[in-house]
Amino acid sequence: MAQFDPRRQPLRFAPHLLTAVAALTVTALIWRVYEPVQAVEVPPMDPTAVAALEAKAFVAAESRPGLDLPRSVEVDVRGGESIEDAVQRACVTKDGQRQCVSEADARVAANALARAGVSNAPTFQAAVARSSNGRGSPRLIGLTLRNGPASTMMVARTFDGAMRLRELQEKIIAERMVATGDVQRSFAASAAAAGASSRVAAQAQRLFTQKIDLRRDVSSGDEFTLVFDREVTESGRTIKTGELLFAEVEARGGPVRFYRFERGGKAEYFDAAGKNVRTTGLIAPVAGARQTSGFGWRVHPILRYRKMHTGVDYAAASGTPIRAPGDGVIVEARRLGGYGNWIRVRLGGGVDVGFGHMSRYAPGMRTGVRVKQGQVIGYVGSTGMSTGPHLHYEAFRGGARINPASLRLTQSNALTGAELARFRNEKARIDALVAKRKAAAEAAPAAPIQTAAAEGLRPALTTTSHDR
Repeated sequence: MAQFDPRRQPLRFAPHLLTAVAALTVTALIWRVYEPVQAVEVPPMDPTAVAALEAKAFVAAESRPGLDLPRSVEVDVRGGESIEDAVQRACVTKDGQRQCVSEADARVAANALARAGVSNAPTFQAAVARSSNGRGSPRLIGLTLRNGPASTMMVARTFDGAMRLRELQEKIIAERMVATGDVQRSFAASAAAAGASSRVAAQAQRLFTQKIDLRRDVSSGDEFTLVFDREVTESGRTIKTGELLFAEVEARGGPVRFYRFERGGKAEYFDAAGKNVRTTGLIAPVAGARQTSGFGWRVHPILRYRKMHTGVDYAAASGTPIRAPGDGVIVEARRLGGYGNWIRVRLGGGVDVGFGHMSRYAPGMRTGVRVKQGQVIGYVGSTGMSTGPHLHYEAFRGGARINPASLRLTQSNALTGAELARFRNEKARIDALVAKRKAAAEAAPAAPIQTAAAEGLRPALTTTSHDR
């Protein structure tokens, strides 16, 4: 029989076995209950939901205890009136009663602007809030004053009741725009809808008019492209538009393109082959006008008998600019019987052109004055023997009247040599830019019609704050 040793622990299997069984049981139960967590992908919020959350946050930030949400009131500073007086006139209407902000509020806001060096301003926006219970005077929440192309000054009441002055200075970004679209009602309106300024649109329209008739040769849905430089603020507000660099429109017979090119310190426009756009005549002296009557025999609309029509009539609204068809000298500027207000321009080479029924002459237009091609010489009207506003356009060769449509447009000053090589380099850069923007638009059809070459360069606002 083995001898008992008191220093040695007795070996008992039962407790260890029970512990092992319990551990295995718990592990099995946990394994059955546990299920790996599956990652759920949350779909991104659509722009409408994001805008709704932003609007809710702005409303909460603008709310003041005991006051309704502020309303923006346009205030004009009248002659001899101070900003304080104008602020006090910032009124809201409730039940037909005009209620004005208090003199104290007006004084505090005016003093804050005065400390910033603003003593007068033509217009500004005042944020005014009424009391929620309808008692007491409205409260002035703040003022917003634009004191520069990219600078805004705001006087706003903080939650502790103090007026704080903030100056927001936006950085100005220079970028090259490629504006594309389809011609719809008119070229000018379509270009404006695509993001072009009225000056750029008018410039492009004048160029196209020297090569095609926009009404006859361009159909609804035809595509156009304009390239120009502009300066915009951080928020995307255009403050300055540069010159038109490129213009293209799809027309009957193929696309018409013009490129801006400088030579000898003077900017001119050339076609894709490097030929100057300037010609000895215009297809239509009124941009985009519709021809209503041609050269030849017709029944006179007023006299009601058959009579030779010695010119071409173009329908246009009264006041539409009439432009000189080429460089020349005014040889007549007077009232001429049934022609009404009349101007005759000598272009050279024995060719004169005349314009009748004008409502008025452009400033400075008189006999002996030299005019440049495209210069406004007068405005469409209905003076003389006329049934309504239109332009009567005549042409003379050697003193005899001829059909204006017979005037042949001759190209001049084509580029050669080193100038042509430099033009082709600039043309290649413009073509590459236009191709890139069109490819991007086709890849993302939901993108805006107009696109800028400079993207992702929007810096943050520079803000300066001053306590009351």
